[in-house]
Amino acid sequence: MAEHSKNTQTLRRLVLTSLLLAIVVIGLGAYTRLTHAGLGCPDWPTCYGLIDVPETSAQISTAEKAFPQRPVEPAKAWNEMIHRYFAGSLGLLIAVIALFSIKLRFSKSSKVRYPIFLPLCILCVVIFQAALGMWTVTLKLMPIVVMGHLLGGFTTLSLLFLLYLRIKGKGINAQGANLVNGQLKKYSNYALLGITILTTQIALGGWTSSNYAAMSCVELPICQGDWLSNLSFEQSFDLIPPAKESYEFGYLAHNERVTIHVTHRLGAIITSVFLAWLAIMVFLKARTHSIKNAAIVLMTLLVIQISLGVSNIWFSLPLKVAVAHNLVAACLMLSLITLAYKLRKNSEESLYE
Repeated sequence: MAEHSKNTQTLRRLVLTSLLLAIVVIGLGAYTRLTHAGLGCPDWPTCYGLIDVPETSAQISTAEKAFPQRPVEPAKAWNEMIHRYFAGSLGLLIAVIALFSIKLRFSKSSKVRYPIFLPLCILCVVIFQAALGMWTVTLKLMPIVVMGHLLGGFTTLSLLFLLYLRIKGKGINAQGANLVNGQLKKYSNYALLGITILTTQIALGGWTSSNYAAMSCVELPICQGDWLSNLSFEQSFDLIPPAKESYEFGYLAHNERVTIHVTHRLGAIITSVFLAWLAIMVFLKARTHSIKNAAIVLMTLLVIQISLGVSNIWFSLPLKVAVAHNLVAACLMLSLITLAYKLRKNSEESLYE
């Protein structure tokens, strides 16, 4: 029993560390993208053939001879490489978690069925995420790859958090029915729908960013001028773009960028209304503090995220606010997963009361 407790604690600490690291990686990824440092290193996984950044005059001269199309910008290169260092560390830590989970699952002395599918799934996701990181550079910031890389980071974080909830396994058990008249399962399904809606909105945000459409509308609450006549959906969401030497700073026309931006705004309205309704309804009907608190956290983060989105437009995309917009989106997803997980667990256990 003591050995089981020790193993569980070790695994929980590993997953918690990886969670914190994943949040840092998401923040660094946003910072790298927003400082236009995605091609700060024109090769992968090295930077101008080095494991760090060319800084001496001799290194810079050699680097620029090898990559004449990409002059060395040390600040941007460091932004990119620091992101790679942290992402690589996260990948190694996830590999350790997967191997440790396998060891625990097949240990003859263990009488507990430790999760194994989820850690292996996370490992596969992070391997594919590394490939997306490589393609981001080799395909010169192709929008679909950049957006996929963003979604891969959020997927990794979400799966790690789900694994943490499963390992922790405390504070989730029902203490009597939590919603009146057996409505728990219904709101559990609504929470899962909310995750789908939020994921779509995050993807739209990634598409807006990767196509450099964040400042295509600079007025609130609607776009400037005759924005309705500028909407053009024909090429705005083409996943396979025309061949270009580089997609840095975008390739779409203004009206197509306006279309992407407006779609993201409309998605934000739909997402906000649905999540606000969900948080309010669960708070009103919940009977335990645990679920009420989860609803409060969801609503609080939603308000913060809306404020950051408005600030991005009002203050012309300040770097700190834009990075915070990405990080709070990640926290919003985690809070929604928490709510869905608690509702689902309580719904399942209330059937046996």
